[in-house]
Amino acid sequence: MLRVLLFLVPLALAVYALVDCISSDEEEIRHLPKLVWILLIVVAWVIGPLAWIFVGRRRGGGRGPLPRRNARGRGGWVAPDDNPEFLRGLAEERRLEERRKAREGERDSAAEAAEERPAEDRAEPEGEPERDGRTEEELLAEWEEDLRRRDGGDEDPPGGGSGRP
Repeated sequence: MLRVLLFLVPLALAVYALVDCISSDEEEIRHLPKLVWILLIVVAWVIGPLAWIFVGRRRGGGRGPLPRRNARGRGGWVAPDDNPEFLRGLAEERRLEERRKAREGERDSAAEAAEERPAEDRAEPEGEPERDGRTEEELLAEWEEDLRRRDGGDEDPPGGGSGRP
């Protein structure tokens, strides 16, 4: 049992030191570059991890690693109600929601106003739509004639008739 512990404890120490070294920022590493520390931990698997733990990384007051720094340089976790970035995001979401509701309200009021107008004021005529007193069939026939004139004119339309049903 003791033989197993003599192998497992240094192995666990090496794994811990390797993970700690890889996950640490460049500013937290002392004396050697990160790549050299990683090689030292892997190659000298008993002395390397001990050197990393005691010398390689800046530690705060002997109580373990320093807490990670946030964007403003303060360490540690900040509660949501004390976090200005979180509160700013909430305010922005609230403004966007109010704008969306205002737009929906404008659309609803425009739709209600359109429903309240008399039928003859509406732009939607009932039945077949007309343009300048002409039906869609008449307009289509005019467009076909115009197109034939532009293309050279004398050809019969596909279907072999005059173009009218």
